[in-house]
Amino acid sequence: MTKQPIIYTDMDGTLLDHYDYSFTEAIPVMEALAERKIPIIANTSKTFAEMESIQQTLGFNAPFICENGAAVYIPKGYFNTQPQDTEERGYYWVKSFCQPRSHWIEVLTTQVTEFKKYYVGFSAMTVESLCSVTELTPAKAKLALMREHTEPLLWLGSENIKQQFIEKMQQLGAEMLEGGRFLHVGGQSDKAQAMNWLTMLYASERAQTMYTIALGDSGNDIAMLNAADVAVQIKSPVHDFPLLHTKKPVLKSPYPGPRGWAHCLSELLLTPSLVEICDRAANQGA
Repeated sequence: MTKQPIIYTDMDGTLLDHYDYSFTEAIPVMEALAERKIPIIANTSKTFAEMESIQQTLGFNAPFICENGAAVYIPKGYFNTQPQDTEERGYYWVKSFCQPRSHWIEVLTTQVTEFKKYYVGFSAMTVESLCSVTELTPAKAKLALMREHTEPLLWLGSENIKQQFIEKMQQLGAEMLEGGRFLHVGGQSDKAQAMNWLTMLYASERAQTMYTIALGDSGNDIAMLNAADVAVQIKSPVHDFPLLHTKKPVLKSPYPGPRGWAHCLSELLLTPSLVEICDRAANQGA
């Protein structure tokens, strides 16, 4: 049986430009994928509120994964039946993988007080203060602050103290992920776990073996990229390619953001068979 590709993509710095969040250069490839009915699944640190708006802007009508794998949101009716272990929330079936945000705010407030002067958490930020450290508009910043499972932190201390903080939080059960701008505190979930769960669901619903292509640019994408059948590392304008640990094909884009996203997917999906895709990816990633 022919394997069917499914694409999982980070948003900021990957499909969306790091500086202005535009995606214009990716539109032709997005349209070509839609014509071929290849799902594009956002797998992002962004919130549900952000992604519901972005899905409409991008024209995506597919499930999406929020807050670094904390939850999968599936539009009701997208699959024939409601998946097991999901709950109804408004227009979505939702699969959650970890504790709510309130748990981690309590941990930060009561158990690691010696570090509190070294960061500013989203829970302490206003719309205006978030806008001052990102290029988000006030409307988008308001959506970014509406988190359900994770607490991003703007780190102000040294690298050495940050590592001490990360180790302490890990001892308290947190999963610590470094994104393009923020250090994310959350539960024992990640983008790979959510991707694998949703891929199995697609395979069951379509009675086909799915083939995962994942694209990302930063440290919080490592688990997803390591778990994918083909990993595409998007060049970042602000940091080096994170180190991966995978024996599967890896591409490194020559361009940042949506231009690199479009370039790599065009290269991959021009080839008709899965074997050729693997060979091409391996050769270019070497």
